[in-house]
Amino acid sequence: MPKLNRYFKDSIFKDYFKNKKRLIEAYNAIAGKDYPPTAKLEFWNLRNVLFRSQNNDIAFVLDNRFIVLLEAQSTINENMPLRMLMYIAEIYKGYINEKSLYKKYADKIPTPEFFVIYNGLDEYPEKKILKLSDAFIFPVGTPSLELIVTVYNVAKGKSVQMLEQSEALYDYAKFISVSYEYLKYAKTKKARKEAIKKTISYCLEHGIMKAYLVRRGSEVQRLLRLKWNDELNNEVKREEGREEGLKRGREEGREEGREEGASTRELEIARIMKEEGSETKFIMKVTGLSEKEVSAL
Repeated sequence: MPKLNRYFKDSIFKDYFKNKKRLIEAYNAIAGKDYPPTAKLEFWNLRNVLFRSQNNDIAFVLDNRFIVLLEAQSTINENMPLRMLMYIAEIYKGYINEKSLYKKYADKIPTPEFFVIYNGLDEYPEKKILKLSDAFIFPVGTPSLELIVTVYNVAKGKSVQMLEQSEALYDYAKFISVSYEYLKYAKTKKARKEAIKKTISYCLEHGIMKAYLVRRGSEVQRLLRLKWNDELNNEVKREEGREEGLKRGREEGREEGREEGASTRELEIARIMKEEGSETKFIMKVTGLSEKEVSAL
């Protein structure tokens, strides 16, 4: 059974920005800095900090001054401050000798900065500040603990001025936008493969991430083949929301939609999942269809 992977763009993002020159260029555009490509940069591995299946963030120390966490998100996630808190705590654990915690004087530690790059289909502000304190059950005037994450929306038509400052960041945003356009109507495995080829061909022809795609094209194709899982997961969420709305409507005497039978969308999702090799029980759980309806596809 294939595992749902909601992080296909995160993976491409991380792979693309493992390049030091691209990363410094992107950081300069995001943070308004002017570090040269030769600035000292050290990557930090965040593997398994939260979940074993996720390794999508970029963490690095730049010129011995900053720890910067960058994450690309295809879905809106306002739990990022809490997530970043867990990350930075883990990083500092590896940065400082345990014995030094008991010394008389404080050790100096790199100043952290937290950024998220959003490039999804949902409407979202061009720039948004997320605060850990907003999640506190009992808000206080000056919280004893605070962590601030700046989210930049680089979806089509957003953050134009910032993207103009970094060719690498612009190309990444454009690549994802092109992939959406080609893949959003691809309903079959064959159609998705063709859409992926068209995405890469278009980008190569127009010089978008060209050097990277020439070198890593086959890996990019593999990552993009996982995109349907992202869309499927979002579709399931939308269906769950719709069903909840219908339930409330029925309780209030405002019946909407059909009372019985599988919707076209449920059948389409089930068909795609079956084509990708998902087990019948899993398809039934996700779509709400009966075993007979799934077997008939």
